[in-house]
Amino acid sequence: MSQMNRRQFLATSAALLSAPALAKRAPQRAIVIMCDGFGLDYLEHSEMPVLAQWRRSGLFRPVQGAMPSVTNTNNASICCGVWPDRHGITGNSYLDERSGREEYMESAGLLLAPTLFQRASRQGVKSALLSSKKKTAQLLPAGADLVLAAEAPSPESVQRFGPAPDIYSREINYWLLTAAIDILKTRRDIGCLYVHTTDYPMHTWPPAATESREHLARLDQLFGEAAAAAPDAAFLLTADHGLNFKSRCWDLAKACARRGAPVRIAISAERDRYPRHHRGHGGVSWLYCKDRRDIDRVARTVSGLPGVEAVMTRSEASRRFHLLPSRIGDLVVLADKQTVFGDLDTDSEALPSEYRSHGSIYERDVPLIVHNAGTKLSPNAFRFNRDLARWLYRTQSS
Repeated sequence: MSQMNRRQFLATSAALLSAPALAKRAPQRAIVIMCDGFGLDYLEHSEMPVLAQWRRSGLFRPVQGAMPSVTNTNNASICCGVWPDRHGITGNSYLDERSGREEYMESAGLLLAPTLFQRASRQGVKSALLSSKKKTAQLLPAGADLVLAAEAPSPESVQRFGPAPDIYSREINYWLLTAAIDILKTRRDIGCLYVHTTDYPMHTWPPAATESREHLARLDQLFGEAAAAAPDAAFLLTADHGLNFKSRCWDLAKACARRGAPVRIAISAERDRYPRHHRGHGGVSWLYCKDRRDIDRVARTVSGLPGVEAVMTRSEASRRFHLLPSRIGDLVVLADKQTVFGDLDTDSEALPSEYRSHGSIYERDVPLIVHNAGTKLSPNAFRFNRDLARWLYRTQSS
């Protein structure tokens, strides 16, 4: 080798050894699908050949969601990979102790743990958050490079995909996934994509209904199109909760007052900005007493109501369900499978036969599916929906 060629060889070798971009591969693209309301019974009753293939070739586990079994709590748990006692989102609504008012729990400032997008950013990965519901875009945007809510789409997205359908429709989910597929095709710089659908179809139709099966068949087709657009990517799918028919609702504040045990406020953890879904009624209620000396009397009163399955103190509930104590009631009331809590004109109400909702322990069971992961995954590591993406963008020290 000549002296000149030797110097060129040594210089090239040194450059290759010192180039971190060449020494370290970029993380695999990852698409996280949070299919709102997609309980195990919907998976069992639907023809979804794409998901069936993902289940055969990848990882599938029935898992449990966080309590309460409502969207915001579970969306935060999945996106952050931790329990509510760490991320701080204990429901769709809570009592703001500073203002003394019931508030929707949808502000990014309430989130206490890093999001998937922030973890990805630390490894140089750009990310996108897409949701049918604008509340998710307000709660979980930290670290995302692109945020899109189909309920309130940007002018650019309307121009590209057409006007988004109404939030109270199944078609809005199709619009959302069409946008996600476009990002997979045109934005290769986006390495992490989180997609959150709406559960309006699940509130409206049970698993065996023709409309429900049509909805899920179309979603399955779109999942297949997404996988074809990104054959290199891992697809991770789970849900926040299932749903059940409910026959009875209690207004716990009115029920307690009528029985001589008035409370400061009763809050349904399910209440959000989508009353046509569930009228704000759910299977968990936070009860705030007027005085701590009232706690035992109120607990005895509520325990005697038909449909109340358990009444726990704040400390008991926070330990059992990993909840942040400062963001739940003095008492936490759990409903049975047929009962919900919420605001009514009277203390109780019989619900129509088609009414479906969630929030209780009976809506925790959901599927978890991982397709095309570029790493070996142990099924034993997946017991809860929060485990879905915990393994993404982790370092040895995290």
